[in-house]
Amino acid sequence: MSDLAPHELRILVAVEQEQGFTAAAARLGMTQSAVSHAVRSCERKLGAVLFDRGRHGARATDAGARAVTYARRILRLLEVMGPEVRGAGAGDAAGEVTGPLRIVAFRSVAAHLLPPVLARLTARHPGLTPQVRIVRELGRGAAGEVADGRADLGLATLDDSAPPPVPGLLAVRLFEESYALVHPQGHPAPRGLPLVDWDENCGSYTRDWWGRQDWIPPATIDVEDDSVAVSLVSQGLGMAIMPRTALLGAPDGLAVTGLGPRPPTRFVGYVTTPELAGTAPVRALIRELRALALPEGLERV
Repeated sequence: MSDLAPHELRILVAVEQEQGFTAAAARLGMTQSAVSHAVRSCERKLGAVLFDRGRHGARATDAGARAVTYARRILRLLEVMGPEVRGAGAGDAAGEVTGPLRIVAFRSVAAHLLPPVLARLTARHPGLTPQVRIVRELGRGAAGEVADGRADLGLATLDDSAPPPVPGLLAVRLFEESYALVHPQGHPAPRGLPLVDWDENCGSYTRDWWGRQDWIPPATIDVEDDSVAVSLVSQGLGMAIMPRTALLGAPDGLAVTGLGPRPPTRFVGYVTTPELAGTAPVRALIRELRALALPEGLERV
């Protein structure tokens, strides 16, 4: 088997993203026949069919999806190779940290905890350009984006069972946050209100606690976003059980009540790949994450 060249890796990524040879060719400034020839060459070298061709374009097979994941990660390493080599021996303080830094995070962390982190990071390293995407913590979530090569570091909810959410990643806890009962201010019996819930709530870290509570009714209103749930509660439409990060920047009209001496909690941390964990941009981001002053209700671990 001959090695794949970087330009072949870029073609595989483009075909998977565009879901077609013609669109990938337009994106890369190539002809459709050149893209098709390159994909066939990759398939011969790898010994597997990478794309299902049809009238509606090209869809990655299981083998193709795995190949594209490796292609993204290899291309990212090639991208950071030059700066890392040039900065070898200079040390983080003396070396210049430049280039893009791809970050994925769930909404509340991206909205309330990342901004001060990135402000300090870019003040120290003006040549660094963070790129932030919000990813819902469903399925493989932020960890899946990192594993698939679409992000350098993800801020994710981590189970209390220690292994990374996706095999092969490094997962490190940053803080633990408690859950609380959120309800309209002044309500005399908030536990009797209808429940407002959202899809990302009640993960494995709260499911056992949730199942032991006979006072929690089925959700009357189920939304896709925790910020919508907070807004609905502030308008008097019910109560919600939410993690503390979801309550940062909450509107007026809310009251927050504890859930007893042993409330449910969850861990939040970062995930990255072993190969990117040692790069200067990721190390610089991790240092700023560890230096973040945590709001009330969040405890560093």
